[in-house]
Amino acid sequence: MNEARSFCSTLAPFIRDYLQLKRALGRGYTHEEHILRLADSFFARTGCDLTSDSFAEWCLTQDYKASGVRRNQMRIVWNLCLYRRRREPHCFVPDLSEFPPLHQPVRPYIFTESEIARVIRVTDTLKSSPGYPLRRDTYRPAIVLLYTTGMRRGEILALRISDYDPREHTLLIRESKFHKSRLLALSADGVREIEAYFEARRHAGLPASADCHLLWKRYKGGKGYTGTGLSDTLKRLFRLAGIRKPTGKPPRIHDLRFTFAAHALMR
Repeated sequence: MNEARSFCSTLAPFIRDYLQLKRALGRGYTHEEHILRLADSFFARTGCDLTSDSFAEWCLTQDYKASGVRRNQMRIVWNLCLYRRRREPHCFVPDLSEFPPLHQPVRPYIFTESEIARVIRVTDTLKSSPGYPLRRDTYRPAIVLLYTTGMRRGEILALRISDYDPREHTLLIRESKFHKSRLLALSADGVREIEAYFEARRHAGLPASADCHLLWKRYKGGKGYTGTGLSDTLKRLFRLAGIRKPTGKPPRIHDLRFTFAAHALMR
């Protein structure tokens, strides 16, 4: 998309220069660009500049979202206004004290080792299908890797076959949070599970090229698993294993990362 035509409000030149500056500093700013596009579309449609009144009107269009989400979006526009003030000292800058509150922090659920073992056992209940071959063989190593490495959901979904080094027993995490890459040393359990998974893939004749997703599905042309699909199935496994938070809800996939950190500290 031509950026010069993608922004068309009075904020357009500031948004373009602001994004260019941030990306020159090594930031991705994909999410921020999305929010600034929402704001730009609103101000272009209404023909207004960014003022106290027009900012309040734009905020109302986002009122259906949770308070923490709205606060983050408003802060993105606030940062743009601070950048604009360098050129226009008297331009409007929103008052942070009037922003909605953040979400109430979610208390993490820390699994016990026996609960992790139960979740792994109930992967035997997963049935494969033409679109999702080897579901049991896929989710078993996924759980072990998430628990023993502390990977984020997006990181395991982005893994390719070539990211596993069978000699060093490491996984390469590419340009994750803050655009940093790192090597993860796998535990003996992690190595055993991932190599058993590769053997199951070879036996089933599934794609094994270097750039193929580690968590692969045939559905929709052969791509990696989605975040929603992975999370939903893991929550189902948590329920089958009889694991629930005090609220009665199943734990989140991110709670495996908290558990990894907590167990590492305890050891």
